Amino acid sequence: MNHKNETPEQRKYLAKRHAASRRFRWYGLMGLGIALTTLFLLLGTMLLKGYSSFFQTQIQLSVSFDQTLVDPVGDKSVESLARGDYRAILGNAIKRAFPEIKSRDDRRQLSKIFSDGASFQLQNLLISHPEWVSTSQNVWLIASDNVDMWVKEVVDHDLPESQRRISDLQAKWLAFLEVNHQLQLRFNAMFFTSGDSRNPEMAGILGAIKGSALTLLITFLVSFPLGVASAVYLEEFAAKGRWADFIEVNINNLAAVPSIVFGLLGLALYLNLMHLPRSAPLVGGLTLAMMTLPTLVIATRASLKSVPDPIRDGARALGASPLQVVLHHVLPLAAPGMLTGTIISMARALGETAPLLMIGMVAFIMDIPGGVMDPSTVLPVQIFLWADSPERAFLEKTSGATLILLAFLITMNALAVYIRNRVERRW
Repeated sequence: MNHKNETPEQRKYLAKRHAASRRFRWYGLMGLGIALTTLFLLLGTMLLKGYSSFFQTQIQLSVSFDQTLVDPVGDKSVESLARGDYRAILGNAIKRAFPEIKSRDDRRQLSKIFSDGASFQLQNLLISHPEWVSTSQNVWLIASDNVDMWVKEVVDHDLPESQRRISDLQAKWLAFLEVNHQLQLRFNAMFFTSGDSRNPEMAGILGAIKGSALTLLITFLVSFPLGVASAVYLEEFAAKGRWADFIEVNINNLAAVPSIVFGLLGLALYLNLMHLPRSAPLVGGLTLAMMTLPTLVIATRASLKSVPDPIRDGARALGASPLQVVLHHVLPLAAPGMLTGTIISMARALGETAPLLMIGMVAFIMDIPGGVMDPSTVLPVQIFLWADSPERAFLEKTSGATLILLAFLITMNALAVYIRNRVERRW
């Protein structure tokens, strides 16, 4: 364009248009910056509050496994070792470590620096190592949640004794143990290998992870075949008309229904009508399958629509039946998009809480589920329960479990993007 022939009005108009374009570009950059800043703040907050849950304060004691106390039968069998008096074993070890403590009140305070589950920890250790009977071993035992918060400096050490749960005497003993390298922050393996507990230092996410896995398995086994079959029929076989349009509109509406409505439906259908066990992964999976089914149908139909019509026409020209056209030509080409939609739907189901609360998966469950009929919980509900607990130590457990959940969600979404970019065909 010859700028010499531009009128002043044209130059003014072009300047305004270019300025508007620059402003729009800056607005986009500002929006992106705000979104990234919010994301980093969220992840940073979770990391700062949750990384400490992967470490646990432990105290080393020299424990003498007296055979008369730990192996009453004397055959070192699991049954005999399980009947041992491990509270007495722990009490004797504490007395040997602090022989100067004579007062009953002082001994009670001393025992409170250890977790209530320390005796069960000794029992599990001895069952795993029966050769320790009648020997002395240096064992790392879990400290109480109050000690853990003290060592991690979550509790202000300068507070007066009346405003904290660690007495000055207990703080003195902890300093003594730390100087002698008998008090350390060690990797909290129990967080990944145990179920829920009333004691924060004993609580873990294994039960919730296994419950989530079983629930997602049921969700996938129900929603994937039904969703694919429904989408194939609607897209490839159903006659176009008012009935098909009516079904399509309702599927789109179901995809936008709040998830708690599906929880109410699951409560009425599976618990009240079919009398399936409450809080079981089977019921949770069936409920989440109803919730993910509309989204899966929509994603599958979009994948089927992306396959060019000449593929179908060519298959028919070679004598393929309508079913052969779909099974041998259309579905293989639409599979990447279908898998991507399935993974995203499963990721959404993994993060859901409201539907599962309605079917009773909010109960306190310590045992690790062994099957789809056993009572269990899922990771989002476990986070909800811990966030509602009054103990301060559950706060870091909540953040730690949230990090694990975010890691699962990011992994599943990254897998969906990888599959799409790896095997997707562009026409």
